[in-house]
Amino acid sequence: MVDGIPGALGSVLTRWTMGGSAVDAAPAAWRGPMGDEAQEAELRLLALSGQFLGVLTLAEPTGEVRMLADLPRLTDPPLAENLRPRARRLLQQVREPGYLRAFLAFLNSRGWTLHPGDWLPGANDDVPDIYAPWQDWAASAERATSSHRAEADGEGLTAENWSLWQPAVRRAAFAVLRGKEPERAVALLSAKIGGETADLRVRLLELLDCGLSEADIPFLEGLGGDRAPRVKALAASLLARLGHGVRGGEDAAELAGFFSVQARGLLRRGRVVVPQALKTPAQRNRRNTLMEALSFAAFAQALDLEPERLIAAWPWNGDAMADRALAEMAARSASDSIVALLAEALTGSDALDPFRFGPLVPRLAPGQRRAAAMQALRGAGASFAQALGIMGGDGSMENVIATPAGAALRKKLGEDGARPGDHAAELLALGLVASRAAAAQALEHLAAAGMLASDPRLDMLRLNAALDDRGAIP
Repeated sequence: MVDGIPGALGSVLTRWTMGGSAVDAAPAAWRGPMGDEAQEAELRLLALSGQFLGVLTLAEPTGEVRMLADLPRLTDPPLAENLRPRARRLLQQVREPGYLRAFLAFLNSRGWTLHPGDWLPGANDDVPDIYAPWQDWAASAERATSSHRAEADGEGLTAENWSLWQPAVRRAAFAVLRGKEPERAVALLSAKIGGETADLRVRLLELLDCGLSEADIPFLEGLGGDRAPRVKALAASLLARLGHGVRGGEDAAELAGFFSVQARGLLRRGRVVVPQALKTPAQRNRRNTLMEALSFAAFAQALDLEPERLIAAWPWNGDAMADRALAEMAARSASDSIVALLAEALTGSDALDPFRFGPLVPRLAPGQRRAAAMQALRGAGASFAQALGIMGGDGSMENVIATPAGAALRKKLGEDGARPGDHAAELLALGLVASRAAAAQALEHLAAAGMLASDPRLDMLRLNAALDDRGAIP
């Protein structure tokens, strides 16, 4: 009986395509359940056809069929069912990796995760560590292998079970170990890093940023002979942050030649760094290349200044590109204390310039990033997108709609000629940085400014305002 149905449905679909009734063309076996009333019969035929085509007729697999392992359960729960449709719409708005990462971080900060029916990460995607079990599941699915997960046994990451952990979960477990027992972590990495690929060696080495200390020096010096240039460069950068390998030689002297250090003040005890005039693009390119290659300490040493004095003597706000290059140099190679001083120098004025400040962001604690983002919002011409770039999807800023950036956004939305899709990115960023209370407050102000509650540009704010906060602010 079933074999004849697909052929009969051909005529049914043709009649519907032409806009007519298809009851007369229905399979004979269905005519009884369809009943005698014409409109009801048409609806029942539609339901039966949809069920048959959607469920009972499946395309035959073209390759090998194999059983996958169960999808691991994450430590945080998925969004409630009533919030999933809005989350799915937002996933269409955050396709760009930076926004997707911020959206996932926002949910993570509130203690929630996406439902696997709505989204799954790829094995190598840049996502919060909470999704590491799903990344390894995706990797094992790609390789068609099953994996033993040592963490399920509760024994933790050790040299003996290192190879039994999938890469993403192992990296997350190593980050936890580094935070709790930094010396044991570096000893473990020293024993195992040689067996990893270059990409994984870099990703594991990046985790030494947490708790970096003199005890790491022997291991980092040993990576000077690594076969991957990226690994060697990262190890050298970490060593520079510890004050090792600061001698820049001829390159440092050449870079210092682009500047002069002059005395200032009545007693001539102060110092100021004065950039030399650059006469050609080639000179500017060479200066930039040297600043990208040398360490902060080597540059300071070549100028005969202590690193702290270099920050005080630097001519801030004279050359934006040079300011950013110095910030990049510090972020890559300076100690935590120097980075903190540099961040203080860049946030000392009323207005914060995200372009100059941006390179320091990865080295700052969440509280420092949050304070800098709020300062940026108070500046002229600031935007919520800039704040999002500084603090990520933190979702903890209060009263943001009352900032100059919020006032500017409301003004733009109320201007004559504003189109329905205008400022969607700014509203999305606002929803990602605001606290739950601030999101509700923003919705009230935007409604007063004339925005409809059903406007899809408000999806992020509405999800934010509806989402319970189960997380802890770091």
